[in-house]
Parts: sequence; structure tokens; C-alpha cells
Amino acid sequence: MIMEKLNEQQIETALKALEGWKLENGSITKSYTFANFKEAFAFMTRVAFEAESQNHHPNWENVYNSVTIALNTHDVGGITLNDITLAKSIEQIVNSWE
Repeated sequence: MIMEKLNEQQIETALKALEGWKLENGSITKSYTFANFKEAFAFMTRVAFEAESQNHHPNWENVYNSVTIALNTHDVGGITLNDITLAKSIEQIVNSWE
């Protein structure tokens, strides 16, 4: 299945439903801060399982208690619904965090 690249207006509309996410350098991005490295890594593990289930994988960086995630679809050179769907799933993981 070929994904369609979203235009800037479609991306901006989608980002309104994703608190804290922003369009930056051709990706949608967000940074998260946790209490410590262990929590940050546990979050990354949960996201990794979700990303694998969606067959769509993030670009991310972890430094101690922070995780920065950047999503785009390399195959189309931009943002697609796959990126928005994974971002929504990541937000569900964060919102269920205890």
C-alpha cells in the first residue's frame, strides 16, 4: 500500500489533535521528560512494541531522562497518516503512564 504524503495544511490540522507535537525539518516531533533513565527506557520499550505492531518506526534520541521522537515516512519523503497514527498511539502510551 502506497501512503500519500500529507500537505502542510493537512499536517497542521492533524497536529491540532496532538498536543506538543510540531512540524520540524520534515518530521513531526515531540520531546518527553521522565523521572529518570529507567522510566525513559521503559517508555521507549512500550513505543517500540507499538511501532513494530504498526510496522512504522520512529527516529528518536534518548539522553538520560529525555526522549525526543521524530516521525516521517521515508518512502514518500514526508509526513503521512502512518506518522499521525503512530503519534496518536505514542500519546496514548504517555497518557496511560503511571
